[in-house]
Amino acid sequence: MIKEFFAAFNVKECIGAFLILFAIIDVLGSTPIIIDLREKGKTVNARKATLSAFGLLLVFFIGGDAVLRFFSVDINSFAVAGSILLFLMALEMLLDIEIFKYNGPTNEATFIPLVFPLLAGAGALTTIIALKSEYADINILVGLLLNMVWVNIVLVMTEKIQKRLGKSFIYMLRKFFGVMLLAISVGMFTSNLTSLIKG
Repeated sequence: MIKEFFAAFNVKECIGAFLILFAIIDVLGSTPIIIDLREKGKTVNARKATLSAFGLLLVFFIGGDAVLRFFSVDINSFAVAGSILLFLMALEMLLDIEIFKYNGPTNEATFIPLVFPLLAGAGALTTIIALKSEYADINILVGLLLNMVWVNIVLVMTEKIQKRLGKSFIYMLRKFFGVMLLAISVGMFTSNLTSLIKG
């Protein structure tokens, strides 16, 4: 079983999973929010935030199937629902509108709103399960791990990154990944809907 797990390793799938998670987590696009939190005097622990986000996504990746079975939902149906969520998040990025709002009860910046809903929010949690209908587990995990390395780098160097790239470039990058995410969501929707219809 372990041999089969590693045998499914595929560089192309790793890159695909990485890019999808990269677009949905969008830590680079969140740098203005992170800087704003710090300017308001809220502490952001980069290492703790990265490990917490990774842990939350990993738990959902491992136990997500059991949750779906409990509610009698198949992976293709969940992927279709997830693709709709990704579509809405892409619209947020492209149109500068707020569809998903956070009105939580705490001011803890490391966990809320940084880990949830910014890094490991509903979109990322949905995506991590939805990807199982497209890619092998090992490739999703590699893509997730690479994203977490990137997240940690950005969190540690947030202010330097914004100064180097500039707000305009980060804004443009956010728009680019908004288009990418829109295309990914449409592809995920059509492929899984076709599987449902055939089934």
